[in-house]
Amino acid sequence: MNFLKLILFPLVPLYGIIISIRNRLFDKNIFESKKVKATVISVGNITVGGSGKTPIVMYLTKLLKNEGKKVAVLSRGYGRKSKGYYLVSDGINMLVSVDVCGDEIYHTASEYNVAAAVSENRVQGARNLIKQLNIDTILLDDAFQHRWIKRDLNLLIFEQNFLCRNNFFVQNLLPTGIMREPFNSVKRADAIIINRKFSNHKKILNKNARYLEGKTIFTSYYEAMEFIDVKKNIPYKLTEFKGQKSLVVSGIANPNSFINALKQIEIDTKNKLIFRDHKNYSFKDVEKIRAKFYSTNSHSVITTQKDAVKLCKFSKELDDIDIFYLKIELRMDDIESFKNFILTNISSIRNN
Repeated sequence: MNFLKLILFPLVPLYGIIISIRNRLFDKNIFESKKVKATVISVGNITVGGSGKTPIVMYLTKLLKNEGKKVAVLSRGYGRKSKGYYLVSDGINMLVSVDVCGDEIYHTASEYNVAAAVSENRVQGARNLIKQLNIDTILLDDAFQHRWIKRDLNLLIFEQNFLCRNNFFVQNLLPTGIMREPFNSVKRADAIIINRKFSNHKKILNKNARYLEGKTIFTSYYEAMEFIDVKKNIPYKLTEFKGQKSLVVSGIANPNSFINALKQIEIDTKNKLIFRDHKNYSFKDVEKIRAKFYSTNSHSVITTQKDAVKLCKFSKELDDIDIFYLKIELRMDDIESFKNFILTNISSIRNN
């Protein structure tokens, strides 16, 4: 894979020029960012996958709902088998299947009973949400690069490990590296959230830290909560799985973080099936899971919540296998400072 990325390196300057021109057109208002009649908070990153955007969106959803906001989540619905605008949830009922909207938005809407929609055109999607449900606050999931809609708060997420590494095939623009935009795009962010996931605090490399200077910075981490039976929706304590030999099934951007979390709670993770990010599971994939499960004499299948929303439709095919997902929640290291930052900024928007 790295050999292929090296071959494609001559395309990196071309990609960089295209990104630079596009951003300059927005900065000069030649490309217009359109305002909608609601407070808009964007959550995004400048890397490809795995930084923790959706858990931040879920955290903000809970925070804003508790403050009495009529909040909705809007996403393009990456990996969905549809196009155009779909209302995913009205805040009470799920209105479409996971295939129609994609795993991340389905997970968010169903977990927190929040209004949600998918649309490639975020401006039109936001306007539809406001019109249909009288929404006053919209959370944009993965929208740092989607500059056609004007946002009131621009939150930029970094995975801590990304900022602590010095790797040619990581800290480089696509297609050689994993960066959607160069580091200087950080200037567009109102605040930075460094997500350390299940790791301890680490020192950021100076060459990367200099781009964060002068920015409001928060740090977050993940906490494993419990295991949930995918088919019966019954919760189990983490300690009940200690030392258990399980088959780990994952279709997320950064499976290493998930596997490390399982190791921390002393789950045997030697047996695993790793699929690509946003995996749309088929009957063939389920048969592969079944074959691996029985050939390894595993006690259960353990997966992520994002995978669970897609695997649950195969309950009949998996009726003889115990399958659970690890429920995790995002935590902020400084809860009150983050809450005050969000609410103060929303208040100032309303008053202007």
